[in-house]
Amino acid sequence: MNILLTGSAGFVGSHLAERFLKDGHRVVGVDNYLSGQTRNTELLGGYPAFRFVEADVSVGLPEGLADEEGGFGAVLHFASPASPPHYQQHPVDTLRVGAQGTENTLELARRCGARFMLASTSEVYGDPQVHPQPESYWGHVNPNGLRSCYDEAKRYAEAITMAYHRHHGVDTRILRIFNTYGPRMRADDGRVVTNFINQALAGRPLTVYGDGAQTRSFQYVDDLVEGIVRLLEAPHHGPVNIGNPDEYTILQFAELIRDRINPGLPIIHEPMPEDDPRQRRPDITLARERLGWAPQVTLEQGLDRTVAYFRELSRGTGPQEVRSPAQVGA
Repeated sequence: MNILLTGSAGFVGSHLAERFLKDGHRVVGVDNYLSGQTRNTELLGGYPAFRFVEADVSVGLPEGLADEEGGFGAVLHFASPASPPHYQQHPVDTLRVGAQGTENTLELARRCGARFMLASTSEVYGDPQVHPQPESYWGHVNPNGLRSCYDEAKRYAEAITMAYHRHHGVDTRILRIFNTYGPRMRADDGRVVTNFINQALAGRPLTVYGDGAQTRSFQYVDDLVEGIVRLLEAPHHGPVNIGNPDEYTILQFAELIRDRINPGLPIIHEPMPEDDPRQRRPDITLARERLGWAPQVTLEQGLDRTVAYFRELSRGTGPQEVRSPAQVGA
């Protein structure tokens, strides 16, 4: 199958593109490197069935691209800054890729008669008042706070995706991604996984915001990719949560990483950022029932692989990725 994937140079996009290529598909990756990394494109360039197009999907895709490729069987829109430091640095671009970028890729899917998948986010739930969060929960979001450029971009993207499904009959999928980590994350990603690992590797105190009692659920990237592949093949058009329901406080998570790298490091506390959610945990009942999916990689296994990647990166020897075993059905 010919697949167009925006955000192919990103953390999740590069892993997903590689999975599709290994499964025998042809992939056209699109990225403008706003938050993607050239090293990810270079890695994918080793596959003969991969083609890269440098473009801003918010402006539009190159004219005639679909004709050149003989059409697309699937269009997946994964382009967007995803970490708070990045999307707060580029708020307008983040809104545009959620609005114009989603419409442009939906139009391509409509013209090609292709399946369409939107990479949405658990951020659509905001600072949730329902816990854990099922897909039926509408969320509790500040529509004009510092994080709103990302939260509202994704909420709008979901709305226009469902409008194209209902009005134009586009065969849609909506993926709500919960906190994901693993090799190929940017060193300056700015979220807790990379912050804690890089601080510990450098021998610096680990910074916890607030009292550390806020919770997150962390899934390894290979589990996410398996969920994406299954959702693309499933006849389900509405949102589906893909995340690990194991929940940790941020303080517990900091201690877990510190103890793996340098147990003697102190943990310091700084003020909580604006609108930072107090709790986040997916209800994955729908993914279990419709996709037969559940996460397989434990936090300890995933952290070992991720720490090894960043250790090599910090040494300047180039990351040596630790591959996980093939995913099995839950």
